Amino acid sequence: MPRPRRTQISIEDTSWYHCCSRVTRRALLFGDDKLTGKNYNHRRNWVENQLLKLGGIFSIDVAAYAVMSNHLHVVLNIDIFQANSWTDIEVVEHWHQLFKGTDITRKFVKCEIIESHEINALKHSIALYRSRLSDISWFMRCLNEPIARMANKEDNCTGHFWEGRFKSQALLDEAAVLACMAYVELNPIRAKMAKTPETSDYTSLQMRVKAALKGQQPAKLLPFIGDERLNQPKGINFALKDYLELVDETGRIIRDDKRGAISSSASKILTRLNMSADNWIKITSDFGKLFHGPVGTLQELTSYCEHLEKRRRHFSKCCQYLETSR
Repeated sequence: MPRPRRTQISIEDTSWYHCCSRVTRRALLFGDDKLTGKNYNHRRNWVENQLLKLGGIFSIDVAAYAVMSNHLHVVLNIDIFQANSWTDIEVVEHWHQLFKGTDITRKFVKCEIIESHEINALKHSIALYRSRLSDISWFMRCLNEPIARMANKEDNCTGHFWEGRFKSQALLDEAAVLACMAYVELNPIRAKMAKTPETSDYTSLQMRVKAALKGQQPAKLLPFIGDERLNQPKGINFALKDYLELVDETGRIIRDDKRGAISSSASKILTRLNMSADNWIKITSDFGKLFHGPVGTLQELTSYCEHLEKRRRHFSKCCQYLETSR
């Protein structure tokens, strides 16, 4: 039985989550439909555009994504501090980019007079919107529902386009986050849909590589900011150059099936993550098979389960792949 989302989210332990949605029936996001002769590649563009749009509306940053043939992966970072720092009017303005709001919230953003008897209703709406704008379930809802409506309209049908629930995994430490990002971004290479990062269409990896060639980082993705430091900007505490080098080399190994053939340079990068080359290749190749719940070391998993009052540490056996192994 699916677990309620509130039993899988613990901001106290981590702000990082890996989400996956799959298409139901036989509707494709990509490729040629042999029955109808139609090509659905344009739907991947719908998903990518909506995903990046939501990253600019929600207090949730997009770190990595891959839109595949019949499913999508996304790695998200909840920025609860940003949500709490928004002014009331900023909250409503963000929400109105997605929904109409109420008569009172529309009056509020137009700086019209709010009657005294309307103030409590306005405060309630603002608190509700602020909460939803940092909620992964609302993020995925706002991603999936418009795509479903567009696809059903195009197919001239009704019914479910996506499976009923999206899958979410808590990523409990830096190694789990970076390994999951690499796994997500290497999906097209692993599926033999692309040979190199720059040809991996509809992925964050392609965006990062194209921007890096210009000495930049994509404005719509959570940036890499290097080592953790005081007064640091928001971003991923890892060097972009190191990450791209590691992912590029991992992609070559996965594509050519050269198990364990990782260079000394890439091995030094993995040293920071306290992870062996063998474990890194294993995780980035089989992440979806290895982990069906929270991902992290045994210590992080134990803390996560305690905070969510889980009696059993499910999937603790898989923690071995995130422990130091030399």
